[in-house]
Amino acid sequence: MRVLVVGATGAIGTRLVPLLTVQGHHVTGTSRSPEKASRLRSLGAEAVTLDVLDPPTVKNAVLEIQPEAIIHEATALSEMSDVKHFDRSFAETNRLRTDGTDALLAAAREAGVQSFVAQSFAGWPYARAGGPVKSEEDPLDPEPVEAMSETLAAIRHLEEKVVGAGGLVVRYGGLYGSPDDAIAELVRKRRFPLVGDGGGISSFVHLDDAASATVLALERGEPGIYNVVDDEPAPVREWLPVLAETLGAKPPRHVPRWLAQLAAGEAGVTLMTEARGASNAKAKRELGWTLRYPSWREGFRAAYAQDEARAA
Repeated sequence: MRVLVVGATGAIGTRLVPLLTVQGHHVTGTSRSPEKASRLRSLGAEAVTLDVLDPPTVKNAVLEIQPEAIIHEATALSEMSDVKHFDRSFAETNRLRTDGTDALLAAAREAGVQSFVAQSFAGWPYARAGGPVKSEEDPLDPEPVEAMSETLAAIRHLEEKVVGAGGLVVRYGGLYGSPDDAIAELVRKRRFPLVGDGGGISSFVHLDDAASATVLALERGEPGIYNVVDDEPAPVREWLPVLAETLGAKPPRHVPRWLAQLAAGEAGVTLMTEARGASNAKAKRELGWTLRYPSWREGFRAAYAQDEARAA
C-alpha cells in the first residue's frame, strides 16, 4: 500500500515509518523542514516537506504522491510546558487538528485516498463523571474546564470529521519512551508534585506500542475510534512515585489543591485529581493488538532505568 505519513519526523512517526516499511508498504513521510528529509530516508521512506496548514500545497502534494492511505500524526507538542495556560500551549496543535485535518481530508477526497487514520488522545478528554475507566462509547467531557475548552473542541473536530469521512481515529494514551520526555525531566527536578489526593486516572502507552497499534488500525481497523492505551489505567498517586523511583529521583512533593491551582491553574489540578482513564479492550479485540509493554510499570523500567544506569 502507498502510505503518506504526515508528521513522520515526530516521536510516533519515526517509529511508525520503519514498521510500515517492514510490512511491505511504500511510505512517503512529511516534515516541516528539509533538514529532516535525510532522517526519513534512513528510515526507509521517501521524504517531502509539507506545511499541513497550507491547503493548496497539501492538495498538490497528495495529488502528486497519490497515496492509498494517509496517516495524520502532525502535532506541535515538543514545546508543551505551560499547563496553567493549557489552550495557549496547545494552540499550534489545535490548528493542526482542525485546519490541518480539514486540508488533508479535502485533498484525500480529491485524490481518491482509500484509508485515513488520525491521531487523537485518550485520557482527560473523557467526561469527569461515572467510572474511572472509559471506552470509546463513553462521551467526552460536556463541560471542560475553561482553560482546556479550545483543545477539547479541536479534538472533537478532528474525530467528528475523520469518522464522518469513513476514517479511523487512534486515541493514544500518555505517550512515553522518548529519551527527552518532558514529564520525565520534570519528575527528575521534583517539579511534578502530587496534587490533592492524586486521584486522577492516567492511561499510558509506550511509543513503540502506539506505533504498532497504528499499523494494525491501518491494515485491519474498521472506521471509528480506538483507544490505544496499556492494560493498567492508574491514579497519579500510584504511578508518579514509581516513575520517580525508576528515574532515580527523590519522591514527588505533595501539595494541596489550592496551592497547585496557583501554579498550574485549573487545568493542572483537573488532570491530577479528576481525569478518567481509558480501556483498550476494543483495540485488542478488533485489531489483534499485543502490547510489548502491557503496563507502565514494566514500560517505565524499560524506557528510563537504562538511561539512569548510563548516567550513573
